[in-house]
Amino acid sequence: MAENGGGASLKDQGNEFFKAGNYLKAAALYTQAIKLDPSNPTLYSNRAASFLHLVKLNKALADAETTITLNPQWEKGHFRKGCVLEAMERYDDAVAAFHVALQYNPQNVEVSRKIKKLTQLAREKNRAAEVDNMRSSVDMGKYLDTLKAELRGKLGSEEDGQDIFAFIVDTMESAIKAWHENGKVDPRVYFLLDKQKTQTDKYAPVVNIDKAFESPQTHSDCFTFLRQYAVESFSRAACLVAPKSIISYPQVWKGQGSRKWKHGQSDGFFVQFESPVLRRQWFVPSSSEKGKTLCRDPELLDVSVHEVLPRIFIEAISSVGQT
Repeated sequence: MAENGGGASLKDQGNEFFKAGNYLKAAALYTQAIKLDPSNPTLYSNRAASFLHLVKLNKALADAETTITLNPQWEKGHFRKGCVLEAMERYDDAVAAFHVALQYNPQNVEVSRKIKKLTQLAREKNRAAEVDNMRSSVDMGKYLDTLKAELRGKLGSEEDGQDIFAFIVDTMESAIKAWHENGKVDPRVYFLLDKQKTQTDKYAPVVNIDKAFESPQTHSDCFTFLRQYAVESFSRAACLVAPKSIISYPQVWKGQGSRKWKHGQSDGFFVQFESPVLRRQWFVPSSSEKGKTLCRDPELLDVSVHEVLPRIFIEAISSVGQT
C-alpha cells in the first residue's frame, strides 16, 4: 500500500507539471510512479500524453498500447492511441482507434469530431499517394497496346513494328515525365533514324520547332524543312511534341481554330506520330492536383482535323492504303 501511495503522489506531481507545460518533468515523474505501480493504466496513459507533447511518438504509442492491454474497455487508452497515430499521420489507423474509443463512450463529441476530420485527411492523403504513384509510374505501352498490332500489320514486319512502337512509347513517356517535372514540354520533332543509312554526324534525332507557330509563314517553312529533313536523314518515323499553349493561330487547324476543339480547356500537349504507313495524334491533358502537375490519359484525336503539322512523310499508298 505504501508503494501505491507513493505512486499516487508521484502521479499527482506529474499532473501538476503536465498542466504547467513541463512535459519532460511530468514524464519522468510518471515513470517513477510506474515503477511503484506497474499495472496502473492511468500512469501509462498520462505518460503517453507527455511523450506525445514531447514528440516522442514511438514511446507514446507503446504507452498507449500498454494502457489498452491493462484496461481494454477504457476509452482513454484508445483515445491516446488515436492521438498518437494522428501525430504520426497514420490517419486510417487513427480513425480505427477513435472508433473503438467511441464504442465505449458514444457521447464523446471530441472523438466524433476527430473521426470526421481524420477520415477526410486520410482520404486526401491516400489520393495524394495515388497522384504520386500516377506521376512516377507512367506506362504508355499499356495504354497504346492496340497500336502495336496495327503497326505490325501495316509494316508486315514484327521487328519494325516493335521498333516504331517503342519509339512512340519512349517519346510520349519522356514528354509526360518532363511535364510532371517542369509543367511544360519543349516543342520538338523526334526522328527515328535509320541506323544503317543515316549520317549521324549530320542529322540529329531531335529538331527544335519553337519558332514554328509564330505565324503561318514560319509554320509553312518549318513543315517544308522537316519534310526534307525526313528524306535526307532516312528517318523511319517521327513524333512531334508541342504544348497546346503554343498553338496560337487558327490556320493550324485548317482555318477552323477553336470551333473544332471539343476537348475542354485543360492545359496539356500534343503528340503527333508520323510515318509513311500510319499517322496518329493524341492530346495529353494536364491538371493540378494536391499541388502537383498530373497528366491525364491521352485522348486520341482526328489527325485530319487537328494536325499540328501536315504530313511529314510521303504516304506509302501502294502498301497500306489510306490512313
